[in-house]
Amino acid sequence: MDAVALDLDAVLADTRPLWNDWLEDAARRARVELDVPADRVEASALLDERLGDWRPLLERFAADRGPLHFRPRAETGAALRRLDGAGVRIGVFTDAPRELAEIALAHVGAARRIAVVGPLEEVLRELGAGAVVVRSRDELAGLQFDGHGR
Repeated sequence: MDAVALDLDAVLADTRPLWNDWLEDAARRARVELDVPADRVEASALLDERLGDWRPLLERFAADRGPLHFRPRAETGAALRRLDGAGVRIGVFTDAPRELAEIALAHVGAARRIAVVGPLEEVLRELGAGAVVVRSRDELAGLQFDGHGR
């Protein structure tokens, strides 16, 4: 195994509650209704139309409230250290905006071990065809490799 692609929300940090909190706050502050799609890539396009330059607002909100939402998990951190130490490239896929994903990764102590963050297709393209997709903490814990990236 040379590379793994981890589902951010299912494996490392569930960003959905913080995203929902931000949407409520942004709607209240902007005095607009933000009925956005559940898919955050689609929601981002709608927010571009309705709020304009919303990404710095999300980043500030997430930075302020990140410690309330994201906590490191010892077993997940240990698995990431083993993979990283074995030379396995680690990517993270999500539909969350990059600003939110990066703050979540920083708060759970994973940011420096991650080579690429983005939608699944983008992450797999960057990591290569042999990347193992991991969609749960149990799958991460059960990864078998020889300690040399295989």
